[in-house]
Amino acid sequence: MLAGAIWLMAGMATAQSAGAATTPSQPLPIGTIFTGLATEITSPTSMPPGSDNWNCRVSARHPYPVVLVHGTIANQALSWQALSPMLANAGYCVYGFNYGATSLTFGHVFGLGPIPQSAAQLASFVSRVLAATGAPKVDIVGHSQGGMMPRYYLKFLGGAPKVNMLVGLAPSNYGTTLNGYTSLYGDLSSSIPGLSFSTLGAPSFDQQFVGSSFLATLNRGGDTLPGVKYVVIETRDDEVVTPYTNAFLHGSGAQNILLQNQCSTDYTEHVGIIYDPIALQDVMNALGADRPTFHPVCSFVLPLFSG
Repeated sequence: MLAGAIWLMAGMATAQSAGAATTPSQPLPIGTIFTGLATEITSPTSMPPGSDNWNCRVSARHPYPVVLVHGTIANQALSWQALSPMLANAGYCVYGFNYGATSLTFGHVFGLGPIPQSAAQLASFVSRVLAATGAPKVDIVGHSQGGMMPRYYLKFLGGAPKVNMLVGLAPSNYGTTLNGYTSLYGDLSSSIPGLSFSTLGAPSFDQQFVGSSFLATLNRGGDTLPGVKYVVIETRDDEVVTPYTNAFLHGSGAQNILLQNQCSTDYTEHVGIIYDPIALQDVMNALGADRPTFHPVCSFVLPLFSG
């Protein structure tokens, strides 16, 4: 129950509005959690501002459309109220979708289904985006499971030739111990037959725990592929992907960014990282100039409420 509660908290991302076009050198305007919660209540399956313009055409400046991939127990509207309009205002073609619905979704929370099936949904969505925009590849930005799941698409579903860059915000690349609660969960599930997240309708939970057969398969033989750029942005205070270093990739060409190495006053955690003005500056740099010496403008960032 504790493990499930933590994952539920991880899906309830905070939200903030984005106004005028924002460059990587400028922090986002301050937002509020109530915007995101209001969206969750009124229109959980709606599109975030600036996304899913199917008449958008890529430009020489931004040749790759950006596909946003939410995390576990989340949806696109709740997750991307800041980054989606930020990208659209900067001239990108931006797209988001909900994936991984199960009997527990209830129209609100997604990312629960088997991760290989979710990766197949991503594959179909990317093909649709490429057909609509005429672009040769996409960039993918994902949070939590959404930063890890695309790697299955890249590695096993033929996605590598169609993806230029994968940016993961606190991705569960090597799974989580949930600060030790997975051990308690393992004891309970072994002593009570049939008790598991998979049987309850949320197999993606089990697949993201440290030691799962899914993660062993995903990471076997290396965690990166040639021709794809990988950027991981993580916070030391991640309470969902634990230890936080499990977010980082080890393969050739992977760039791992720890926010506190850039800004010591950034206290964002797993939930708030998708609304953290420092993390989003890193996203904009990665998708844009991709300067290795880039340093964001620092600010004081609270847990959960982020910017």
